Amino acid sequence: MKYRKNKRTGDMISEIGMGSAYLFEAGMEEGVKALRTAYEGGINYFDLAAGDGSSFPIWGEALSDVRKDVFYQIHFGADYSAGTYGWSLDPETIERSVEKQLRELRTDYIDYGFIHCQDELSDWETYKRNGVFGRLLELKRQGVVRRLGLSSHTPAVIQRIMDEADIDMLMFSVNPAYDYGQGEYASGSVDERAEVYRRCESAGVGISCMKPFSGGQLLDASASPFGRALTQYQCISYCLDKPGVLTVLPGAANTEDVKKLLAYHSASDGERDYSVIASFAPPAAKGKCVYCNHCKPCPMGLDIGLINKYYDLARAGDAMAAEHYRTLSLHAEDCISCGHCDSRCPFGVCQSARMAEIREYFG
Repeated sequence: MKYRKNKRTGDMISEIGMGSAYLFEAGMEEGVKALRTAYEGGINYFDLAAGDGSSFPIWGEALSDVRKDVFYQIHFGADYSAGTYGWSLDPETIERSVEKQLRELRTDYIDYGFIHCQDELSDWETYKRNGVFGRLLELKRQGVVRRLGLSSHTPAVIQRIMDEADIDMLMFSVNPAYDYGQGEYASGSVDERAEVYRRCESAGVGISCMKPFSGGQLLDASASPFGRALTQYQCISYCLDKPGVLTVLPGAANTEDVKKLLAYHSASDGERDYSVIASFAPPAAKGKCVYCNHCKPCPMGLDIGLINKYYDLARAGDAMAAEHYRTLSLHAEDCISCGHCDSRCPFGVCQSARMAEIREYFG
């Protein structure tokens, strides 16, 4: 397993995390086995916006003895009073739900307490007015909640809340379909979504990726909005290449699902290569580097994707990204304009021209 550091909290978080939407289907015995397999394979980050309230005792049984070694995202707004998942902005309902989750998880603290599912600005205003946000902050002051998170599908809402709240982690719906305007949760334009990634990277706010497979649609050619299937590893790789992303949170229903996720890092570069998405990228995405590294290897040894990422972040005001660029062993000025990367870029980026642009920017 590989880990990434949350710059704001110092937490080392596994690149592959795990969602909880489907685990209840496995039942107690198989669910515990799946979670122990995940933990023993290095997964240490778990989202607890469960598909069904019966999931929480499974986590409690499986991981309570290693609680200090794992991170839980718990959502202030997820309601399990009817058994299955529901959404609520009522403070008393939310309080009861959180208390029930903590009891069944066998824990007395929350690693990341999340402002849950804010997709409309009116949701945020209600969340504040009803006192839910105030209660979340109070629990943070008490140490029950250790870090603050936000869950949303909507870039404009994310930007507003980040202006007003001191967020440590964003849970955002990330996959090629949503980024390219396809699917139920495809909120925001290509540029608006890219700005969320850049802002999080610049501010040190980590991103945990929900819906990396678009609810499984991207894995099935007949259901995919592109009419073509991607693999789990292509989708995961796509997410991990986005600025700000720390972990991807696919759902897993059993031990075999978990083992497949754990095999991601042993997959070949070819198995993780998602450059095929360029064939169905919209016009708004053409000519923009997505840091996919399909242009590798550069004859001069430049890390073209990383150079592009640092440049984009530096232009967005990230001084640390500019410093990271300067500490690279090779820079845009080392490009010899051979055109190798231009011929390989599936998104039609003229990287040789871009290297000249980056060279001028950094002086």
